[in-house]
Amino acid sequence: MAPVTRLPDAEWRQRPGLARIVAALAADGGAVKIVGGAVRDTLLGLPVTDIDLATPLRPDEVTARLTAANIKVIPTGIAHGTVTAIASGDRHEITTLRRDVATDGRRATVAFADDWREDAARRDFTINALYADPATGEVDDWFGGLADLEAGRVVFIGDAATRIAEDHLRILRFYRFAARFGTGDLDPASHAAAVAARHSLKSLSRERVADELLKILALRDPRSIVGRMAEDGIFAVIVPELDPAFAAALDRLIASETASCTTPAPLRRLSALLPADAATAETVASRLRLSTRQRKHLASVAAHRHDRARPARRLAYAIGVDAARDVHLLGGSDVAEVQSLEGWAPPVLPIKGGDIIARGVTAGPEVARVLRAVEAAWVAEDFPGAARARELADQMIGRKSDSRQ
Repeated sequence: MAPVTRLPDAEWRQRPGLARIVAALAADGGAVKIVGGAVRDTLLGLPVTDIDLATPLRPDEVTARLTAANIKVIPTGIAHGTVTAIASGDRHEITTLRRDVATDGRRATVAFADDWREDAARRDFTINALYADPATGEVDDWFGGLADLEAGRVVFIGDAATRIAEDHLRILRFYRFAARFGTGDLDPASHAAAVAARHSLKSLSRERVADELLKILALRDPRSIVGRMAEDGIFAVIVPELDPAFAAALDRLIASETASCTTPAPLRRLSALLPADAATAETVASRLRLSTRQRKHLASVAAHRHDRARPARRLAYAIGVDAARDVHLLGGSDVAEVQSLEGWAPPVLPIKGGDIIARGVTAGPEVARVLRAVEAAWVAEDFPGAARARELADQMIGRKSDSRQ
């Protein structure tokens, strides 16, 4: 008999909200288990954020039991058997055991099931198909996930090509999970299946592709897996605009982030993968269905990638603090330049058109020209106070007057 593996006594297992939910679902012959990431990450000693539950109870019975226990229920994915329970301030997704009826690579038609192993079999990787008893912590493992977790292997359950055909996004998930949990070489069969099916990524919604790509770029150090994806032709499918010099740009960026203690940002790292061209950035952002804010940011950074010689605060005054920070990080600027933006907000020019008119300039285009000249000098002097701004205005007006004589 194989030895029993149990979850360590992690803090999240003692949360009162979870205990209330488990008690309601396990009463009177019911059953419930912790599933997926919470089990995997607890075994690895990693922080746990989401604690998902699985149960053979049908969604209507889940709802009835939780409601009777005075636990709020939200039907977040009721068609697929998922509800969200809120108890004692904690939120947990609860999904009825399922089996796939039909899949097309983008979405699945499911039927509710009573078999734990059958539910586990429809998951993607062995390390994600681990279930644990919430009371005893005993782990159920039908597909060798525990051994793969210990060995640092990311492996599809069963036939890799079949798993990918069920959901093409699993290609990108394979690279992300391999980068996060894998050690050594990629699993040959899983890797070969992902590469062979890469063109199927075109059938996915662009939002799903963008979400997974940004998760990959949000990893602590995605350089190795990004390079692997480029060699495998993944970017040729999802971001064909990949800059041939992306590896050096990503090296420089991550070195800058580390040296300046800057939190990694996936959109900034996406910038490193693209050429320094605003139109290209716009094209990629549009294809990936990024938000308007993200699109504008990506384009602004691309347009100013060669502007890194300008002091960070002066650049930030022109394009915003976040974009200026990214430009300097991408350019490998001195740490002091990047850190000069910490907690800093671009100031407002402390002089207005009325102040120029009060100095004898006739209202009209001349006022705007003087203001622009004052602003340029004020920025060049690193945003001095109002007194200096007035001196600059007097100087500019004097120069204008001199030029008319």
